[in-house]
Amino acid sequence: MVPWLEAGEPFPDTRLALTDPDGLLAAGSDLHPQTLLQAYSAGIFPWYNAETQPILWWSPAPRCVIWLEQLHVSRSLSRHLRQADFTVTVDRDFETVMRTCAAPRQGEPGTWISEEVIEAYCRLHQLGYAHSVEIWQNGTLAGCLYGIQLGQVFFGESMASPQRNGSKVALVVLRNLARTLDIRLLDAQIENPHLISMGAEMIPRDAFERCLRDWIPAQPAPVPWPDGRFDWATLQAL
Repeated sequence: MVPWLEAGEPFPDTRLALTDPDGLLAAGSDLHPQTLLQAYSAGIFPWYNAETQPILWWSPAPRCVIWLEQLHVSRSLSRHLRQADFTVTVDRDFETVMRTCAAPRQGEPGTWISEEVIEAYCRLHQLGYAHSVEIWQNGTLAGCLYGIQLGQVFFGESMASPQRNGSKVALVVLRNLARTLDIRLLDAQIENPHLISMGAEMIPRDAFERCLRDWIPAQPAPVPWPDGRFDWATLQAL
């Protein structure tokens, strides 16, 4: 059993998270901006099926992370970056990115990105904490990702590839943007083969939370992201 949280109650110590299922810490509470900011600052995130479950809060261990400066770009992806005719925007259409990430995927029964979740993260976007990267080819969305920046940590929430390599390109763009946004670590939350192929690794919970304590201020302020459209040459120069 995990504790039930009423709105405004503090989260339990992450060391109390279950090992089966891995990382389940609590249920209940709400998705108000302050609740989400407190959760992410402590390495906790919501993940649940809104049709059948209450809000569930997780802190898995070990934690899947990407040190963005060590992001692995394969030869085929490097060739794609050189040859593909694409442009990049940031925070141009956050809600569209979330809905693209929420679209059904082959082999998956559904999505956790419900209307309730979209509304909550759009509020964080309006407050300047949640951000999106959009990759465009021939006027259509080819790839995207979104997440939350607190201090020097970016908490990646989801990504999508409407066209080949789209999410991988978005991740490379995030790496380049990180140099100007002073992002040191991408929290990828839970491992999967796609992330591992890009250089993700698993680190112990105490090491991950030490990074959060060192790199997230007690009262994190929203970080403005660059405005406009970018081509690949411009992003390489950042």
